[in-house]
Amino acid sequence: MKLNLAAALYIISLLFIQASSSARVIWSDEKPRPKEVAPSCNSIECPVYEVIDQGKEYEIRRYNNTVWMSTSPIQNISFVAATRNGFLRLFEYIQGKNEKHAEIPMTAPVLTDIFPSRGPFCESSFVVSFYVPESFQESPPKAEEGLGLAETRWDVRYAAVRRFGGFVTDFNIGEEAAKLQASLLGTPWEKAISKTKQGKKGKGDEDPSVYSVAQYNAPFEYEGRVNEIWMLFDLHNSSKTYFPR
Repeated sequence: MKLNLAAALYIISLLFIQASSSARVIWSDEKPRPKEVAPSCNSIECPVYEVIDQGKEYEIRRYNNTVWMSTSPIQNISFVAATRNGFLRLFEYIQGKNEKHAEIPMTAPVLTDIFPSRGPFCESSFVVSFYVPESFQESPPKAEEGLGLAETRWDVRYAAVRRFGGFVTDFNIGEEAAKLQASLLGTPWEKAISKTKQGKKGKGDEDPSVYSVAQYNAPFEYEGRVNEIWMLFDLHNSSKTYFPR
């Protein structure tokens, strides 16, 4: 089977890597200056978003309705190993292991939701997701049985984002997530994130991930690497609130 070049290079490299309060938001006339999109998004498709606020060390984004293909929860002590496991399954899916035997173009980022364990040497739970390209958004083909994949449909979602470079490891993701959380202290976004998590727990849903890691580059790329920590949350339109910059 002919491989998508970007995906093929990505998979070869992976084999060698070990390792709101209820509110309707009214914005001021001043527009935040978004960070430049990840360089990889100039060559492969990425989900479209709008930057609605920006602080010194964070960016708030609004993602419209999107569809992702996601793994079932992966139990592992290592983020790197779990992401590799999940990507290998997603790679098989985009190379034709789906009900339409369709070859699906590679996209970015590869997104890993993290559900941390409650002990230092216990396995955490990870869900790895692939953004479904626009041409397949309306009706993505189902994955073959045995891959442990299912589509995930997002309504409008908001994300508090921190960007960082270099290679993602089991050791630096926690540090970067802590920096994002610290930068949000005292902002309305901190409250919105907390309320979203409490609301999902109250409905009896699975505990929401504490944070997600978005990776935009293949492991063999050494320059211009872009990674992001995402903290996802919802906003509900019931009262008017102004979020200052």
